Amino acid sequence: MATDPILSVRDLQVTFDIRRQGAWPWTPPMKLHAVGGISFDLPAGECVGIVGESGSGKSTLARAIVGTVPMSGGSAVFEGQDLATMSPEARRRHRRNVQMIFQDPLAALNPRMTVGEIIAEPLITHEPKTPRKEVKRRVAELMERVGLLPNLINRYPHEFSGGQCQRIGIARALILKPKLLICDEPVSALDVSVQAQVVNLLMELQRDMGLSMIFIAHDLSVVKHISDQIVVMYLGRVMEQADARTLTTRPQHPYTQALISSVPVPDPVLEKARPRMVIEGELPSPLNPPSGCVFRTRCPKAQASCAEARPEMLDLGNAHTVACPFHEVEEVLAVQA
Repeated sequence: MATDPILSVRDLQVTFDIRRQGAWPWTPPMKLHAVGGISFDLPAGECVGIVGESGSGKSTLARAIVGTVPMSGGSAVFEGQDLATMSPEARRRHRRNVQMIFQDPLAALNPRMTVGEIIAEPLITHEPKTPRKEVKRRVAELMERVGLLPNLINRYPHEFSGGQCQRIGIARALILKPKLLICDEPVSALDVSVQAQVVNLLMELQRDMGLSMIFIAHDLSVVKHISDQIVVMYLGRVMEQADARTLTTRPQHPYTQALISSVPVPDPVLEKARPRMVIEGELPSPLNPPSGCVFRTRCPKAQASCAEARPEMLDLGNAHTVACPFHEVEEVLAVQA
């Protein structure tokens, strides 16, 4: 695989202005820091996994890269172009090269359109001069590629299962042959057996089409299966970052260790005997995040110094970084297969 990054994200920040209900018009809005300075490189043809709890800023990060949410700071450079400074015409070209798959497969599809119309819509929008016969051929070809029978082309989304609807969403995202595919929790709403099928399909498509991917999920075992490197996020910030095998077998940050501890081991004896690390408390509000390390209010290893300053990303070598001065390796029996 190529090593040059197709996407380079540096200190990307997304902040929203939130007005209090009933506040005077001249009252300054509160600041919600959804993404607080994320950096990573995505080499062409590889996959970066983004994991973390709900409210960690994963989806907001994805939408900032796609362009549906404005960046408040930092940069995201795609094939040498800074997404924040693109002209309208350049942004239009960018949209066809960066496509997204969403979490709820049925809600992401227009119920008034047939499957053929849904998949063909991006092609008709960006290549309006394409002959109708060619459009139909490409739609049928792509439906077959993602595991759908072409004779279902005139059916509506409600006639399909959740897994089939997600395959329709994948076909729609790939009809323009994008270079970057962003998967925003694409399997979280599916049954476990269907999850495996969809993940394996995405891996096959990545290999056959040379796709670069950003894969967002809660489950570290799923992310490890598909990703080359993993970024662990908490309350909009990076806690730890490394290649998939290193991060899941030698996690350094307490939050990463807790996420791995929550993944069940398919062996009853090991599952019962292995040590567990449980995170207590609720995720703090991004409107009023903790000072210093944002994870300190739930961290079992927190020290008084954790409240004083935001921890720097420490380089542990081999592209493994961690935002914790008290990092250490814990025994891990999950996600090693």
